[in-house]
Amino acid sequence: MSQQSTSSCSFLILLALLFITLKLLGVINWTWWGVLAPLWVPVALVIVFLMIIAVVALLASFLDKK
Repeated sequence: MSQQSTSSCSFLILLALLFITLKLLGVINWTWWGVLAPLWVPVALVIVFLMIIAVVALLASFLDKK
């Protein structure tokens, strides 16, 4: 894993831990979806990206057969 990837993952984990701590202490009144966003948003973006690639590949395959 590259240094940049490792540091961005560490930053997101630290940010999530900060948000969780602030939520549990009552400092912020966000929903848990918002508090845990640093953990699930990158995964969701990768899934969306992979879905777009799959649709493009299927369209290319369909158009290639014609």
